[in-house]
Amino acid sequence: ACVLVLPDFTEMMRALGYPRLISMENFHTPNFILVSEVLLWLVRRYEPQTAIPAAVETEQDRVFFIKAVAQFMATKAHIKLNTKKLYQADGYAVKELLKVTSVLYSAMSTKGVEQAELSEEDSSKFKFDLGSKIADLKAARQLASEIASRGASLYDLLGKEVALREARAESIARPLEINEAEKAVKIAIDSVLEQVQKTKDMLNNVALDEASLEAKIEKRKVELERSQKRLETLQSVR
Repeated sequence: ACVLVLPDFTEMMRALGYPRLISMENFHTPNFILVSEVLLWLVRRYEPQTAIPAAVETEQDRVFFIKAVAQFMATKAHIKLNTKKLYQADGYAVKELLKVTSVLYSAMSTKGVEQAELSEEDSSKFKFDLGSKIADLKAARQLASEIASRGASLYDLLGKEVALREARAESIARPLEINEAEKAVKIAIDSVLEQVQKTKDMLNNVALDEASLEAKIEKRKVELERSQKRLETLQSVR
């Protein structure tokens, strides 16, 4: 029953421009490599710059790949795929692939009808790229949202300009108070000098502590030498 969908699937893939020829024999036995190639190609028809990894060497890679493709199709194209059947990579997988190719083929056919009056040369140049159209739409929406946000921000700023203009003019017209400026600078200098003096005092205290500690160490050395001499004297008496 699964094989019956293959002719339609292969014809659709050929019409969509898939570079390889696909025959019914390709899916008589599981063929994961081909299924993964087709899936990745279909995904890129929707979004050429997709970041889905193409590695399918290990079982873990294949499971991750199938899940990533299924999630992409569900979110981007609203197509629900059966991951278990896709993983089988046989005729049942083709039924899942057909869900995607049918949408793309239908869209291309609709576009083809609209382009029926084009010349043969123009028709040969026509390429169906739903992915680029979706990307353009997303970019346009994002740009429109950003323009609206920037416009609202600019409107708010312009609304404050009247008050800001008055404050700016008042500040410019105000004469420069030299005395106040000198006073502020002097306060800043005094604060720095105070900090410098505190640092010097701390360094002096450290030096005093160091000298005191050295004196104590020297005293302990003298006491130790005396104790050693007494011990030697006692030992010699015995």
